[in-house]
Amino acid sequence: MCLLLLGLLLSLSCISGLPFYNGFYYANRSHGQNLNNSHGKGLLDRVKLVVETPEETLFSHRGANVTLPCRYHYEPALVSPRRVRIKWWKLSENGTLEWDVLVAFGLRHCAFGDYQGRVRLRQDEAREVSLEIQDLRLEDHGRYRCEVIDGLEDGSGLVELELRGVVFPYQPPQGRYQLNFHEAQQACKEQDAVVASFEQLFRAWEEGLDWCNAGWLEDATVQYPITRARQPCGGLGLAPGVRSYGSRHRRLHRYDVFCFAAALKGQVYYLEHPEKLTLAEAKEACQEDGAQIAKVGQLFAAWKFHGLDRCDAGWLADGSARYPVVNPHPSCGPLEPGVRSFGFPDPQSRKYGVYCYRPR
Repeated sequence: MCLLLLGLLLSLSCISGLPFYNGFYYANRSHGQNLNNSHGKGLLDRVKLVVETPEETLFSHRGANVTLPCRYHYEPALVSPRRVRIKWWKLSENGTLEWDVLVAFGLRHCAFGDYQGRVRLRQDEAREVSLEIQDLRLEDHGRYRCEVIDGLEDGSGLVELELRGVVFPYQPPQGRYQLNFHEAQQACKEQDAVVASFEQLFRAWEEGLDWCNAGWLEDATVQYPITRARQPCGGLGLAPGVRSYGSRHRRLHRYDVFCFAAALKGQVYYLEHPEKLTLAEAKEACQEDGAQIAKVGQLFAAWKFHGLDRCDAGWLADGSARYPVVNPHPSCGPLEPGVRSFGFPDPQSRKYGVYCYRPR
């Protein structure tokens, strides 16, 4: 069906007199038709196509199903129904790129890329053309545009979708400022996360994230959040905020990265074990317990959303040792909540336990 719809649209390119707009071809209603008659005059002079989408941001979580609302109507109202073309696409963070999600015309529809098998057009009510996305993934957050096309008339609206999650700074075992943009993407992926967007970093800053090292964001800019102005972090003369280095070369420049991890379906826990473990022993111990060693993003999500509070440092999958604190006390480090890090110890060290992750 997808190929048939694409073939129909592409075949129209061979027909003269069919102008191209926004990825669709439209019949030229002036060809062989008097625009002064009631139908043509109503379409072009009096009838306005209005698309309605919610102004507020929609929030959901990974693995959930979500509906992005979109409806349309005419002003003044039309009595008889009309066939329209529908197009949904996703916009990049800076709005310069677009990725097709779904197109539909009548009963025919086509989904694209990673959305195939996960999206459908929801039309439970008259003139509803909402987009339903199933099994939300980390990469699904962002802005979506709903466009309704009726001949030469079209209208569109934006829907903002955010996943509930947590932003955390990340640097690899090699140390500070070692990642180009592509390596930063891979580093976040390996921690069950994605590179954070500016909106996600800004929201984390509003919630108190303070980090002096600059890191990559989703749009290939490099920024860092400061809640307390100080000399090593831009100087005392600058007000708190998210400070930006601007866009950087994706391959040549190297920084840390800010990752975004969404709420978990599974459980992260500290494995009660009679003795401390090497990194290899830690991985094996989790497997013997029917789980796997936790990733950094999973530990942050468990701390943020499941209230994981443990003063014992444990190995994680990347070779780092960390522990989550929800209710700080003097024997557990700094007196503010957070995930503490011991860096990347010697893998043969037997000073740490292990945090495991068991999917649900």
